[in-house]
Amino acid sequence: MKRFIALLLAISLTLTACAGSAAAPSAPQSGPAPAGAPEPVPQPEPEPVFQWETDDPEHHRMDPEVLVRLHEALASSNVYAMVTAKDGVIIDEYYREGRNESSLCALHSCSKSFTSALLGIAIEEGYIGGVDDRLSRYLPQAAELEGAKSELTLRHLLTHTSGLEWYEWGGGYSNWSEFRSAENWVDYILGRQLTAQPGQYFNYSTGNTHLLAAAIEAATGKGLLAYGREVLFDPLGMESIEWGTDPQGVADGGNGVAVTARDAARFGQLMLQGGEWQGRQLVPADWVAQSTSVQNPGPGGSTGAYGYQWWVRPYSTNAYGSYAAPHGEASYDTYYAFGAWGQFIFVVPELALVTVIASSGPQDSYAPRPFFTDYVLAACLGEEG
Repeated sequence: MKRFIALLLAISLTLTACAGSAAAPSAPQSGPAPAGAPEPVPQPEPEPVFQWETDDPEHHRMDPEVLVRLHEALASSNVYAMVTAKDGVIIDEYYREGRNESSLCALHSCSKSFTSALLGIAIEEGYIGGVDDRLSRYLPQAAELEGAKSELTLRHLLTHTSGLEWYEWGGGYSNWSEFRSAENWVDYILGRQLTAQPGQYFNYSTGNTHLLAAAIEAATGKGLLAYGREVLFDPLGMESIEWGTDPQGVADGGNGVAVTARDAARFGQLMLQGGEWQGRQLVPADWVAQSTSVQNPGPGGSTGAYGYQWWVRPYSTNAYGSYAAPHGEASYDTYYAFGAWGQFIFVVPELALVTVIASSGPQDSYAPRPFFTDYVLAACLGEEG
């Protein structure tokens, strides 16, 4: 009897195993896909996310002792953030107490250089024909202008040679508050009388850059920040950027950008690399070259000549005598973005160097320059140092 029960149990287990085997899905077969089946679409590799690396300055021919003295000098200044990158890595970084690498910096007129880059991209993408296009091609308000005003071009705006009456540079009367409190900034700017033929004289004007921002937005059909995120800021990994607007929602192209000091340095590094970033040409190389070359002599004096919303001039070590250059005098061709109260993005191609300075105000806008010349440039050891 026990043998009979054991035999029945064995038969039952065998039948259960066979049933489970029949119900189980068959293993995938290797070999070609059936005729007509779609080929699998290869998925692109995700782009690597850029993160700044840091390194010791002495590994990049920079004297660390000079940079120690820099930090001592900065402690009693209005500078609240300063970042220097050399050879693509951060070799020096300073933040006032209460701030760090995540703190936003209002760049004021350094914003103009961002607007310039976006104009170059919009030209490359075909939204805008070129710098000699008339403004009236893009702004309906400009199409109603008469006389010499109707001849305003994007080049005139880029180089601050629009001829529109404006008082912003230097001391004395300024129409800044009147401009910023206007109900419609674009109409206010276009309503200024001509004091010179367009293209004749340099006269610095945030109003000129605001018209450029309005033209880019009209041509692309997108806000400047939205367009910038699409073509520049997101590919660059510039996540911190904020951009103010006028009462009509047009981006404040000449004054509205706020970013971290590290992201400002990222933008400077992009320009240093000719507009190329991680294998992608974000800003056309020829636009970078034109923007950072002399387009007109500017206002004269120590600020330098002017490109397309970038300043251009050589800077020397110990230029202001605040700290004797320990490695000898040297001069380097430099282009830079410059904002009120001491905001700077310096780019020195010969040294593969970018320095960002952010300052609180009000103060003399030129006050922080010695920290760049008499310390950062002075710390460079050169080829034989």
